[in-house]
Amino acid sequence: MTMGPGLSGLILDEPLLTEKGEKGRTAFSMPEQDVPEALFTSDIKLLSDGPDFPDLSEVDIVRHYTRLSTWNFGVDTGMYPLGSCTMKYNPKINEKMAATPGLAAAHPMLDDELSQGSLQILFELQRSLAAITGMDEVCLQPSAGAQGEMAGMLIFAAYFRKKGEKRTKILIPDTAHGTNPASAALCGFKPVSVKSKADGTLDLASVEALMDEETVGIMITNPNTLGIFETSIREVTACVHNKGGLVYGDGANLNAVMGIVDFKRCGIDIMHLNLHKTFSTPHGGGGPGSGPICVVDRLRPFLPIPKVIQVEEQYQLVFDHADSIGRLHAFFGNFGVLIKAYSYILTMGGAYLKKASQLAVLNANYVRESLDGSLKLAYDTPCMHECVFSDALQQKHNISTLDIAKRLIDHGYHPPTIYFPLVVHGAIMIEPTETENKQDLDRFTEVLKAVVLEAKEDGDALRNAPVMTKVRRLDETRAARTPCLTG
Repeated sequence: MTMGPGLSGLILDEPLLTEKGEKGRTAFSMPEQDVPEALFTSDIKLLSDGPDFPDLSEVDIVRHYTRLSTWNFGVDTGMYPLGSCTMKYNPKINEKMAATPGLAAAHPMLDDELSQGSLQILFELQRSLAAITGMDEVCLQPSAGAQGEMAGMLIFAAYFRKKGEKRTKILIPDTAHGTNPASAALCGFKPVSVKSKADGTLDLASVEALMDEETVGIMITNPNTLGIFETSIREVTACVHNKGGLVYGDGANLNAVMGIVDFKRCGIDIMHLNLHKTFSTPHGGGGPGSGPICVVDRLRPFLPIPKVIQVEEQYQLVFDHADSIGRLHAFFGNFGVLIKAYSYILTMGGAYLKKASQLAVLNANYVRESLDGSLKLAYDTPCMHECVFSDALQQKHNISTLDIAKRLIDHGYHPPTIYFPLVVHGAIMIEPTETENKQDLDRFTEVLKAVVLEAKEDGDALRNAPVMTKVRRLDETRAARTPCLTG
C-alpha cells in the first residue's frame, strides 16, 4: 500500500501499571527525618493499609504515560477532516493567555470590584461576538452548542409565554444539526421536519405550508450540514416573521462566514456560536466547550442571568431581570475557554477573522474539486466550509463508506465524518478548515485517491482495515450495545 504519514511509526505495547514493577523500586527518595518520632496513643486507627500499589521507578512511570500518549491522535498530530465539527489547529498563544495566573486562579465568588479584569474580558468578548455576527446582545454562559440551543429554545418559550401565546411546534430542516430536534423537544416543542430541495437548500414553499399559529418558528443551520449556504434565508425568515414566529440560527458552521454574514440582517432572532469550533479553543474529548447565544433587541430581556454590564468605568454582574430564563449553571461558564476565544479574536482582528473564513471555504472547494470523480459528489455545486461525497461509485466493488474510513487510518489519517448528514446515503463529509496548507491537502487527497483505487484492485484490504493499529476493526454494533470499559 502507499506509504502515508504515521504508517511506519512505532506502535509501543504497554501493560497496565498493576502488571509492572518490582518490589523495592522507587521513583523518589524521602529525606531523612529531622524531628523525633511521635507515636499515637489513641486506639483509633487513622490510616488503613490501603491498596497495594506497584513499586515503580521514575523511568517506569514516565515511559508508561509517554507510550500511552503515542496511542492518541490529536490536531497537533495531524489533520482532522471532520465535517460540521471545525477541528482546526489552536494557536498556543491562546492557551498561554488562559493560563495567566491572575486569570486562571481567579475565584468565581470574588466581588465585582475585585474582578474587574475578568469582567472586562467577558464584557469585551460579548461586544466582539455581537459585532462579528451583527446581533444586538450576547450571553456567554452556555457551556456548549447544545446548551446554547437549549437556552435559545427556553427564550423562545419565555417570549411567547410573555405574549400569552401557546405554540407547540417548531420547524427543523432535514439539513440541520442533529442536536436541534433534541434541544427543541427538551423545551416542550414538537419538531416538524422540513425537506430540502434537490439542490440541498430550504424549500420556501414547504416552510410557508408548515408555518402556522401553533408553530413557534424555525431552527436554521446556515451554512447547512451539506456545506451549502441557504440563499433564500431572507425569504424564509420573512415568511416565519409574517406568521408571528421566531428564527433560531445554529451558528456551529460560523467558520465559513465569520465577518462576512450579518445574521440580524438575514432575519435571525437568536443564534448560538461554538467557541470551541470557530474561535480557537480545544474541541473534543468531552470538553470543555462554550456556546454563547446572540439575540436581537426584543429578546434581550430573556437572556440568562447574571449579565455583564459596564456602568461608567466599572464592570458589574447584574442579576435582577424579571423576564430572564434564569441561571444555566453556577458561576459564569467555562471561563478559560472564553479567554482563549477572546485572545484569538484580538490576535486576528476583523480582517483576518474574515480571511480565515475565506480560506476555509477555499480549502473545502479545493478538496471538493480534487476528489471529484474519485468519490461521488452529493451535490454538484460549490460548497462553503465542507464538502459532502458518498460511496455510490464504490458500491459496485462492495466497498462502503466505513471501509474507506477505516483504510484511511492505516495511512495515518483520522477519518472524515461518515454517514452524516443523513440526507446523503453513505455520506463522506470533509472539512479541511483554513489551517491546512496546500501541501497537506494534496497529500490527504492523494491518499484518499489511492484508497479509492485500492477498492477496485484489492477490496479485501479495505474490508479488513485497519491493519496497522493496536486494535483491529471492531464489531461496532456489539461495541455500542455491550461496551467493554475495563480495558
